[in-house]
Amino acid sequence: MPFHTASEEEIKSGKTSDVYFSRTVEILKAKGIDKRAKAEVRLKGFPLDWKWGVIAGIEEVAELFKGIPVDIYSMDEGTIFSTNQPVLIIDGRYIDYSIYETALLGLICQASGIATKAARCKRAAGGKGVISFGARRMHPAVAPMIERNAFIGGCDGVAVIKSAELLEESPVGTIPHALVLMFGDSAKAVKAFHEVIEPNVKRVALVDTFYDEKYESLRAVEALGKELYAVRLDTPSSRRGDMLEILREVRWELDYRGFKDVKIFVSGGLDEAEIERLNEVADAYGVGTSISSASVIDFSFDIVEIDGKPISKRGKESGAKKVLRCMNCFNTIVLPSHVDIERCSCKGDYISLLKPLIIHGEIKRDMPSPQEIRRYVLDQMKKVD
Repeated sequence: MPFHTASEEEIKSGKTSDVYFSRTVEILKAKGIDKRAKAEVRLKGFPLDWKWGVIAGIEEVAELFKGIPVDIYSMDEGTIFSTNQPVLIIDGRYIDYSIYETALLGLICQASGIATKAARCKRAAGGKGVISFGARRMHPAVAPMIERNAFIGGCDGVAVIKSAELLEESPVGTIPHALVLMFGDSAKAVKAFHEVIEPNVKRVALVDTFYDEKYESLRAVEALGKELYAVRLDTPSSRRGDMLEILREVRWELDYRGFKDVKIFVSGGLDEAEIERLNEVADAYGVGTSISSASVIDFSFDIVEIDGKPISKRGKESGAKKVLRCMNCFNTIVLPSHVDIERCSCKGDYISLLKPLIIHGEIKRDMPSPQEIRRYVLDQMKKVD
């Protein structure tokens, strides 16, 4: 086996299931127990200090259950949710879907964590650009998954060629330290980039390889003049000092010499807290590990009803539920499925967040493009604290 990954066929056949689910099915069949069960996926608590998340992985969930005789209702991909709100409900014969629990949770837990972290970074950056640079920290087989979810969460671009191809976007990148090292000089490297690479690619000089960032930034503008779009600082932590002060120095020197239009791009060890701190000066960010290795959203999968009767394990609320959101004030409530309510206290109308995804094994929803999901996420972020 050249790479240690599961194929699509193996995932669909249940081979990525925890073994106790296949043993459960074996026992139930041997004992003639064939009951219909309704289960929900929801979150008890967020990692760190997060107060909201972005649901992702729904399109892959639809593909996983296509052809399986179950009904699934879920939030739209990109919906912002909070704790104790079911994001997905599955209804069917338990023996038909139990072996997919592991894969289902895997698909949405990691994807939602990445999308949420990207959304937090984008929110911290405000209107400034955030590029996903983190694929190199993860297995290459999942690079497209990582960068898709970084993009729908709010990142403005991705670096990996295959990821961008699947998103129908252009890959975004600057100059690696390797190019500067090969030329032995940052100005020569950016000048060679300018001479060789097609003109529609923005000219961004890496300015921290050999000398002071301020000095290398000035050499970059000497080399390219008005053709220079930005300088990028990727200063290692061992040489960094206070990055904000370094950025202020670079900005002053560029402005003083008439290069106010040259942007400052920062990468290396960034998260939303550091982005917020640097936003005073920086114009764009390349965010890697903090997005690609984001804490997973630790969803649980719990049976809440068997053969129409409410039942659950300790610590879980039994019974089928509905999740309603007021489109006026963004208030979200969870109610028993048989309880009706039309208006919010603010007089706005509630809508149901759980919509048909799979009915009797058939996908019942048109899947939006990543660009549409990203716009949906960014619009919702204007309404959350």
